[in-house]
Amino acid sequence: MSETARSVDDPRSVTPVRRVLAWAVHLFTASGAVVGAVALLCIWMGRLPDAALLMIVALFIDAVDGTLARAVGVAEVLPGVDGRRLDDMVDYLNFVIVPVVFMVSAGSLPGWAWAAPPILASAYGFSQANAKTDDDFFLGWPSYWNVVAFYCWLLPLSTTASAAWVVVCSIAVFVPLKYVYPSRVRQPVLKHTLNGGGLLWAIVLAAAILRPDWAARYYLVEISMSYVVYYMAASIWLGDWKRGFA
Repeated sequence: MSETARSVDDPRSVTPVRRVLAWAVHLFTASGAVVGAVALLCIWMGRLPDAALLMIVALFIDAVDGTLARAVGVAEVLPGVDGRRLDDMVDYLNFVIVPVVFMVSAGSLPGWAWAAPPILASAYGFSQANAKTDDDFFLGWPSYWNVVAFYCWLLPLSTTASAAWVVVCSIAVFVPLKYVYPSRVRQPVLKHTLNGGGLLWAIVLAAAILRPDWAARYYLVEISMSYVVYYMAASIWLGDWKRGFA
């Protein structure tokens, strides 16, 4: 075996510092599950604002852990640990189970039966081998139930309207259209605006959760929806939805 091949493939060639960093990245990803568990406890105790803030923390962890993993090269340093599987487990908890329980507990949905469609649809979505395409898109609606939960709770929507959105998004999981994967966008300008806009969106929502009266005065929740529109527009354009419907 050449020295070049050994440096890439042989874990024995990895420095201790890089190995520690790789484990730290996996620990950081796994910490999202702890955040999700605490969020569920907050929901159970009726502390919905705290749970919502924890959902934003989970979003932050998910937004940066992939970048950290690629920077450290965790797949090469720790080939026995499947980082993508770990990430999917944490994401299913934080982006499906926690927000769906949140919606039911917040009274956004007519009853517990409405928890079934998003949970089952997302189980299908997460189990698909091509859930993330080779050209770095999500295939099918990527189970952003936390986003749905935020707006069903923060906006004056009826339970009927919220249930309708849940049904539409559940169906969208099965429709093979491409959605932007913000941290993997290849166009530099769009990547920066999507990720920077996502950070600003999270800050605005956090402000709305912490100061609801002030946020209502300035329509912060409604303004924050402009990022959702931008994300969808970017997905329609970059994902070439016209071809998908052809």
